[in-house]
Amino acid sequence: MDETEFWEIVDSTREAAEGDPEDHAELLVDRLLRSDPDAVLDFARHFEARYNRAYRWDLWGAAWVLLGGASDDAFDYFRCWLIGQGREVFEGALHDPDSLAESLRDFDEEVDGDGEELGYAADEAYEELTGAVAPDLGIAPAPADPEGTPVDFEDAEAMARLYPRLTERFG
Repeated sequence: MDETEFWEIVDSTREAAEGDPEDHAELLVDRLLRSDPDAVLDFARHFEARYNRAYRWDLWGAAWVLLGGASDDAFDYFRCWLIGQGREVFEGALHDPDSLAESLRDFDEEVDGDGEELGYAADEAYEELTGAVAPDLGIAPAPADPEGTPVDFEDAEAMARLYPRLTERFG
């Protein structure tokens, strides 16, 4: 599975779920079950690589503004959700986290921003296909600490300077 196919699967299942993260995860599992186990592992590698790329302080700050706070776990689930938004939104957020203010049409912090189940979709599909737990994916783990310069999430003025558009729209 190449990167284009990975994003096509993410996009088609998100669109079919009409943006609902839980439905998206269910549809993603269903879609992966139509693949062979090796393709599911390829999907998992693509997902995990992007999940690790998004382990950055500046994205955590954006999640903090969008969610009104973001614990370690909440940021983990946010990164899964961000991948689920598709290539354009994901790559745009990596380039400029504040761009999420424009790229997210609607955002309901009660529903959006938590893609925990998306993070388990490939594992679930692999287990259903093979009856075994997915093997190690053979990719480097995320760094111990987020990449970049730490952000003081509690400093409202600094957050407003770092994320002016997100703060204006969601803060």
